[in-house]
Amino acid sequence: MFKTDNAALPDIELQTQRMILRPPKALDWGQWADVRGTNQRRLKPYEPLWAPDALSGNFFKRRLARQIRDWEQNRAQSFLMVRQTDDQLIGGVNINNICHGAAQFASLGYWVCHSVEGQGFMSEALLRIIDYCFHDLKLHRLNAACIPDNERSKALLLRNGFVEEGFAKHYLKINGRWQDHVLFGLTQEHFQETPALHHR
Repeated sequence: MFKTDNAALPDIELQTQRMILRPPKALDWGQWADVRGTNQRRLKPYEPLWAPDALSGNFFKRRLARQIRDWEQNRAQSFLMVRQTDDQLIGGVNINNICHGAAQFASLGYWVCHSVEGQGFMSEALLRIIDYCFHDLKLHRLNAACIPDNERSKALLLRNGFVEEGFAKHYLKINGRWQDHVLFGLTQEHFQETPALHHR
């Protein structure tokens, strides 16, 4: 486990055919900054506004500390996508806004390196995270949203069982301004009733 400020991220790995999904580590900063920097022009239009020091070591340290707090308080879990053949970081998936009680839901966020787009890595990772959310975290529902012109994200969600459920005006502040989003949802029942999803 990586320890910082007497806290630790769990030593967990979710394996897929081609990847390991695991929490971030302090030693990931160099590769993370390189991949994010290389892809920043493609990522920025779809993410919250990047801080001026978004690729610095200090930013990564603050980010990691927040992720540890979120994990400990059961509010969110962050995973990096690492390709097994060369240990290359190629993306990430976040399980955000985890809610228990009567709700039992969470929201998913994700990003992937442009160099592997179209090769099925993001779909492979998302399907593994969905299975983890329903079986390990015992959640009942997953939410996701994307801005209307993000056709790749829409196709990804629909391909992995999500259903388009609505449209929200000025839903999230993306790249510095409040933007409309298309809303998607996936319930545990629908996932279980669709064998093609969890037997891929």
